[in-house]
Amino acid sequence: MPARRPLVVITEDLDPAPEAWLAERCEVVRCAVDDARFAGLLARADALVVRTYTIVDAKLLARGPRLRVVGRAGVGLDNFDLKACEAAGVKVVNTPDANTRAVVEYVFAMLADATRPRVFLDGAIDAKRWNAMRRELVGERELNEMVMGIYGFGRIGSAVARVATAMEMETIYHDIREIPEHERHGARPVLREELLRRADVLTVHVDGRPENRGLVDARAFSLMRGTVIFINTSRGFIVDAGALGAFMRGHERAMALIDVHEPEPFDASYPLLGLKNVHLSAHLASGTRRAKENMSWVVRDVWRELEGAKK
Repeated sequence: MPARRPLVVITEDLDPAPEAWLAERCEVVRCAVDDARFAGLLARADALVVRTYTIVDAKLLARGPRLRVVGRAGVGLDNFDLKACEAAGVKVVNTPDANTRAVVEYVFAMLADATRPRVFLDGAIDAKRWNAMRRELVGERELNEMVMGIYGFGRIGSAVARVATAMEMETIYHDIREIPEHERHGARPVLREELLRRADVLTVHVDGRPENRGLVDARAFSLMRGTVIFINTSRGFIVDAGALGAFMRGHERAMALIDVHEPEPFDASYPLLGLKNVHLSAHLASGTRRAKENMSWVVRDVWRELEGAKK
């Protein structure tokens, strides 16, 4: 009898090429957790490949007695109970640097939208309107006149610093770790209070540890400039959305550019809806074809763990 091929269940979207590569080595089934087939597949599965919205906790692990490895096609492990995985003997693998460039590009794309008003012309225009546009669509400040504040100086935060420094922005950051000077890319470390008070642009890039929930709260917003451009592409639960909404209602010249939310998707009760100076996007920062492919290649590590388990 031929050896049984390991069963890998994919619960969310994966790039086709890595999925095909894995299917050459394993039995691969795509099945969402709310599918009626999932319980039966999980009971037989040797591995799972998940993305953002599959919760890997003790309850799920108890239903998958054969699981050896769970791959997160992405960076953060906020949807994992790592202690439960360790207790169950389930290895967790992810792709820590897969989307860094994509997220950094998105931060600066949003920043350009915030600072450089523009419209795109799709037809003929008379001289009066042409000249009016040139008078009205004027950026208040260039980036090199602004202080870039980076909250969290990991892979993405440090890459943001590299770009900001290249744009000749004064760049400051706050992180709980001591960052060697040669890894700061021209940015200067400051205390949290100075970061909040001085930043003209404040972009958040902290990790998903539980103690970071509500890290940017009403007290933090009370310290910020009334003209701050606040950007969050990290995790929705880092920011107190109610406090952010209150701050934005009280400071019409400030702006918030928010890509991540709690919950996702949000409903009509979300406190950031309906505010003219708050711009929301649908968790798109890592949304490039290259980043999605890079994240999907977590399947290599999943296969490596399955191969090792057979030896």
